[in-house]
Amino acid sequence: MLNALSVDVEEWFQVGAFEQAIARGDWESLAPRVEDCCARVLDLFAAANVQATFFTLGWVAARHPALVRRIHEAGHEVASHGWDHARVFTLGAAGFATDLAQARRALEDAVGAPVRGYRAPSFSIDARTPWAFAVLAEQGHAYSSSVAPVVHDHYGWRAAPRFAFRPLADSALIELPVTTAQWGGRRMAAGGGGFFRVLPYAFTRWAFRQVNALGQPGVFYFHPWEVDPGQPRVDHAPLRSRLRHYTGLGRMAGKLERLLRDFSWGRVDAVVDGLSRAAAPLALAA
Repeated sequence: MLNALSVDVEEWFQVGAFEQAIARGDWESLAPRVEDCCARVLDLFAAANVQATFFTLGWVAARHPALVRRIHEAGHEVASHGWDHARVFTLGAAGFATDLAQARRALEDAVGAPVRGYRAPSFSIDARTPWAFAVLAEQGHAYSSSVAPVVHDHYGWRAAPRFAFRPLADSALIELPVTTAQWGGRRMAAGGGGFFRVLPYAFTRWAFRQVNALGQPGVFYFHPWEVDPGQPRVDHAPLRSRLRHYTGLGRMAGKLERLLRDFSWGRVDAVVDGLSRAAAPLALAA
């Protein structure tokens, strides 16, 4: 079973945990680390002989086009993470369309190839923003991996399907939600990020084995800053945010190496194309 491996490419200071602690106007004055972090990720993937999708901010691509080209030339997919990590529900339909177009231009200018995929910052396509799928289709995106079908204080759309679905009746657009595990009647986030860093590795292994046993591909994500234990500390951020952001950074690379060995991984577009070719059509969202 080919599982989808993905990296959400953003700077250490652009994360949701620090959005109240670091002003957007200060971003340009902060030391960039994304190139060095992505180099570590690319080396990990090369050593494991795997390909992945790098959902990249247009803001990053505009400032580091050589990095985006390096990702593309290494055989990985470059997809969109929006322009500057603004959550979809803060933009409205018109603002979202502008955000998508601006990000796509920066990414396609960097790689010289079409951008097919999209992931919303902080999985912010949810019950408030079902209109976002129509905007994605209008903008020419073939797939999205923007839904976290869980209850969480930071994001989540619990009523969404756990596995790939078509959100629109008149479009071939596919949504591939991030992986969740089921324990009795409880649905748990299990697709990576902070959960992967904080929880024992055995939890993620169990979750992906469960999903694969159902005949479904898993979707895993993480960020380049998560393999950077030496990054600056934002001491004035709330304690909860600091715990979420910094816990387990030193163990992350080793856990990733183990995960890459234990499962079969590929680009998100390859997984989506496999689903599109499946004999049974994907269900529409309710």
